[in-house]
Amino acid sequence: MGEFTHELDMLLSSIPEQDCPMLILGDMNIHNDSTNFTDFSSLMQSFELEQVPSPPTHKAGKHLDLIFTRNCDTDSLTVTPLHLSDHYFMKLNIHISNKPTATPTMVSFCQNFPIPSNLLQTIAPAIIPAITHTINASLTSGVFPTAFKQAHVTPLLKKPSLNPAQVDNYRPVSLLPFLSKTLERGVLNQVSGFLSQNDLLDQNQSGFKKGHSTETALLSVTEALKTARAAGQSSVLILLDLSAAFDTVNHDFLLTILSNMGISDNVLSWFRSYLTGCSFKVSWQGQLSSAHSLSTGVPQGSVLGPLLFSIYTASLGFFFFFFFFFPKGGVIHSHCFSYHCFADDTQLYLSFSPEDHSISARISSCLSDISSWMKEHHLQLNLSKTELLVIPAKPSFQHNLSISIDSLSLSLTDKGC
Repeated sequence: MGEFTHELDMLLSSIPEQDCPMLILGDMNIHNDSTNFTDFSSLMQSFELEQVPSPPTHKAGKHLDLIFTRNCDTDSLTVTPLHLSDHYFMKLNIHISNKPTATPTMVSFCQNFPIPSNLLQTIAPAIIPAITHTINASLTSGVFPTAFKQAHVTPLLKKPSLNPAQVDNYRPVSLLPFLSKTLERGVLNQVSGFLSQNDLLDQNQSGFKKGHSTETALLSVTEALKTARAAGQSSVLILLDLSAAFDTVNHDFLLTILSNMGISDNVLSWFRSYLTGCSFKVSWQGQLSSAHSLSTGVPQGSVLGPLLFSIYTASLGFFFFFFFFFPKGGVIHSHCFSYHCFADDTQLYLSFSPEDHSISARISSCLSDISSWMKEHHLQLNLSKTELLVIPAKPSFQHNLSISIDSLSLSLTDKGC
């Protein structure tokens, strides 16, 4: 800190005095550093400068990376959207490097970019300027690099004990270039910030929000069910399951939603470029298949995919912004069900009087509308894996619920405890 203050003192001393005001923009956040604020404040006062506090641009470090201007005509100022400084990627690299990593294997990095991520992290200080230039060029032009769009898919057994001769026992693992994910993380942070600042995130979504996790999602649902039981009410919990959820997202629908949220111009063009022209190759026993194009879905294994999917499905619940632009939204709320989500996992729950005999019909009606909404949005509700859990008000109560939708009966578990 002392070295930074000294360098700033020398720099300010070298600027010729003039009568007109001077504006200094910097990436330093000294006002957040209570220990050294006094020295910095004294320096500012000695040059008759006043600091205007603003939200921090980074959490640690002070950088002598300043912009000086005596022209404060706002009509002449332009701002390029989504630009990131090299400090952001240095901080991001340090954050990643501190995480313990396993020894790289042939399936731990993408074969069309066969440079292990730990090697990139080691040489980060030397390559960060080039990475920053490439990423900012992508954001400024609204074009996602074609080289980042091809994934390599490796089938892996779900469990070692499963029969390797059965295709259904494998899970496809999609691998994308490390630099692709670096670019996506930069966009994710800015888009998440935009959504939070403008209150565009569903309050019942625990994914992609600071202070929220799978634990907060579980606690929210559990406490609601416990409260209902304490009040003498029974409850039903419905766990929705989707078939290949990320693979069937309609790009035009998603881009329309992003546009209605206020994402436009180069940013919207960037997302359009990000979604289109994707492909994958399958790696199996040392052989690599030819490329197969993808015309729907969000990239598997990507950083932005889960957030984009949650935006795509937000109108399923009651979210005023989406309901306003998409009148067919708010399906769950229209049936007076409560819900909570984490990414693509959705839990519905409804508390009711033990004497209420209309519950089966209400559940069937809600699920029927959800299924119709899914079809309109090119999604498929997997009814064979969608489950219902009944929590009676008292262990002695029994609820004989018969739920049928699309000619299928749902699995029902009565939790009489």
